[in-house]
Amino acid sequence: MPEDAGVERVGATDGERVAAARREAATADRVIVKAGTNSLTDDDSRLDRVKLDKLVADVMDLRERGTEVVLVSSGAVGAGTGRLDVGPESRDGVDSIAESQALSTVGQGLLMRHYTQSFERFDQDVAQILVTGTDLDAPDRFDNFTNTVETLLSWGVVPVVNENDAVATDELRIGDNDMLSASIAMGLDADLLVTLTDVDGVYTGNPKRDAGAELVEAVDDGYDRLREIVGDGTETDFGGIRTKVEGAHDVSRHGIPAIIAGSAERDVLDRIAAGKPTGTLFVPKTGDDDE
Repeated sequence: MPEDAGVERVGATDGERVAAARREAATADRVIVKAGTNSLTDDDSRLDRVKLDKLVADVMDLRERGTEVVLVSSGAVGAGTGRLDVGPESRDGVDSIAESQALSTVGQGLLMRHYTQSFERFDQDVAQILVTGTDLDAPDRFDNFTNTVETLLSWGVVPVVNENDAVATDELRIGDNDMLSASIAMGLDADLLVTLTDVDGVYTGNPKRDAGAELVEAVDDGYDRLREIVGDGTETDFGGIRTKVEGAHDVSRHGIPAIIAGSAERDVLDRIAAGKPTGTLFVPKTGDDDE
């Protein structure tokens, strides 16, 4: 990367707009929280109960503020992998997809059992909703989805939206869940999308390999440069960050702030609700912005 393409150039934006966006994120009444596979599994791709309990505690930080939360979760394949002690032979092959689908059917019930048990520590009820991208594209199905979610939220229930991996192969590919959560955020008129991942936000390089990589704290008119940077690495090497960036950008263009943050950060959602700089903030567009 050229020496003059630093953090300021990548994330160039107006300080007042950033501050306003942080305040908007902090006062969000309805938040979509997306937790990816790496935020819920260990190094062997098996469901990690410690990580899940931490995620639930973070979600409850928002609930205790009176915030409505929809949790979009991965992890069914990881739960099935841990249960049967098997895993897909090849992540690129047809057999891998078929095995992942089968593992998800074993793991889905286990994942929800863990969520139910973990939320019960806070006397919080949860509900499972399985969807595919097709469900969100079909108007009648999407109406049914939104009606169900609105009813659950009115009852004080936390919907846990999982990809229906058993019938949808696209959702098993890296990054598609990020676009699914972005669609849900826009469709439900959420006030904020938070995507939790295994890195602390979007960097100017792969922080796991590049000691000089710097965190991009906010993105607005520097999006094109950021897209060039995250497009330079493969999705697996860069933590699937490209699709997370695309999803967050889509949401911000819809007028909704979006944040990509580290799931391991202490009190990560509470920090966002307190208006503290956390992860990478995508500043929402307003009616005065040029397309």
